[in-house]
Amino acid sequence: MSESHTGTPDSGPFAEQQRLFKLLSQDTRHLIIQELLGHPTHLMSLAELEYMTGKSQAAIKDQLETLIEAGIVARYTYEPSHGTRNLPSQFYGFTERGVEILHDYKYLRGLPAARALYENTRKTEKIERHEAAPRPELPVAVADALEFDEPDLDVADVSPNQ
Repeated sequence: MSESHTGTPDSGPFAEQQRLFKLLSQDTRHLIIQELLGHPTHLMSLAELEYMTGKSQAAIKDQLETLIEAGIVARYTYEPSHGTRNLPSQFYGFTERGVEILHDYKYLRGLPAARALYENTRKTEKIERHEAAPRPELPVAVADALEFDEPDLDVADVSPNQ
């Protein structure tokens, strides 16, 4: 008989799902995932994540490490910006495993809403500079999984019945 009735984790068929759900639903990790989904390139610097989530860099770094260890997020480096003062060289983005998990848990369906929220957030000059900074390419499978048709319409031009 399984130990799950006592509250101790078991290795039953739902153990991995429970672990992933807990991983994805923790507040700061959830915010990081939402912001990465909404970002135009799906790669964000630590300063962008700090600004957009409202969390401290220490809290973000801690949760990024958890996401990296789980294989959901990776650290990507843009070498030409390494050592430059005003441009970030380290970015965080999803891995192939990460987008597979996000697909399985229906996160990718929220891409258009996440993008709209991101685009409609007022940003400081520093964050706009970071957003415009050159960055590395995501792996093709990751970039393809995060693509969606972006409408060219203004939100004000769309009626609720369309």
